[in-house]
Amino acid sequence: MKTNRSHCPLTNILDIIGDKWSLIIVRDLFLEKKTFTEFMKSSEKIASNILTNRLELLINHGLLEVTKLPNDNKTKIYHLTNKGIDLYPIMFEMMCWSKRNLDKGFGPIGEEFFKDIQGISSEQFIKNTQSTYVKYRDHILSV
Repeated sequence: MKTNRSHCPLTNILDIIGDKWSLIIVRDLFLEKKTFTEFMKSSEKIASNILTNRLELLINHGLLEVTKLPNDNKTKIYHLTNKGIDLYPIMFEMMCWSKRNLDKGFGPIGEEFFKDIQGISSEQFIKNTQSTYVKYRDHILSV
């Protein structure tokens, strides 16, 4: 793992997730995507070489792990570690900031997100989302 270029905590995290794609990959994992092919089908249209690079970056920093399906030794599945799951509150706040401050329409994923957070505290929604992902991760790893 490379040495940090700065002693600033913000710079250190931006070195990992500050590009356009890393948080989209993490988002997709929370949306239960788990294979390279599933990531490639995201509407943002990430190039395969960039996806490969970002997956490796996230794995090298301990945010993701990769394994193969027990019944299919060819297919790699990616999943968030607890460290990766801990990014969700940051992503939640970024999405809420976007709604408050940007005059843009949102696609189906964004609309669903804003519909789902209605009537629930931010803390509870974040906790529920993280817990749901842990159950999903445990399920796909036990298959």
